[in-house]
Amino acid sequence: MSADTDTASPAVQGPARRSASPWVLMYHSVAEFTDPAEDPYGITVTPAALETQLLWLRARKLRGVSVGELLRARAAGAGRGLVGLTFDDGYTDFLTAALPLLRRHDCTATLFVLPGRLGADNAWDPLGPRKSLLTAGQIREAAAGGTEIGSHGLLHQDLTKAPDEVLRQELRDSRDRLRELTGSLPGGFCYPYGHLDARVAEATRAAGYAYACAITPGRLTGPHALPRTHVSQADGRGRMQIKQLRHRVRELRRVVLP
Repeated sequence: MSADTDTASPAVQGPARRSASPWVLMYHSVAEFTDPAEDPYGITVTPAALETQLLWLRARKLRGVSVGELLRARAAGAGRGLVGLTFDDGYTDFLTAALPLLRRHDCTATLFVLPGRLGADNAWDPLGPRKSLLTAGQIREAAAGGTEIGSHGLLHQDLTKAPDEVLRQELRDSRDRLRELTGSLPGGFCYPYGHLDARVAEATRAAGYAYACAITPGRLTGPHALPRTHVSQADGRGRMQIKQLRHRVRELRRVVLP
């Protein structure tokens, strides 16, 4: 699907049109840390943990790819063996720590960034610690290196609480700013905090995004309400297998049950 056209199906589908969602893993920051107080929200994995998780995927003949690549492959009937990899917020450690490991293991990913906070930090996390966000030049560097760049909105706001005008700005202005940065419109959006409802999902579709990632979208289904599996520092091989099984069971129930 082209990022410049709005050809995606509606964000909310009825039971008769349901199909299993792809398995998409959700990361944020990749950095060294030793004290749990340094990661109060559980968003950081060390490079060693990320490498263990990527090796687990490859041992099971799975390859991590961007969500755009994953959805295109599935549409062509060639999605078997592919898993989506996403990194939220656009921390600078994506370039220094995550991207080298992705390249080492022949993986790609989608990086969801905040063009309204270029070069700033994660001020929306009151407990800290502060983590630096990518600059415009660094986002261009990631895009040039083969990373899919998606929008995470402008300022990391809960869009379910945003007035209609703010919602439109977060969706459309962030998309336009990323086109100015990278030269192409982003096809994907990621809901801040994973929060969405039918109004937000429809506004995202109307803004021209081909897909949007949530965490647990509830009864909302379709390309603009894609569920994801959070991956933490504690997720070794055993826990990764459990999370894969949970995804399969959840999707089987969602497809079968009305």
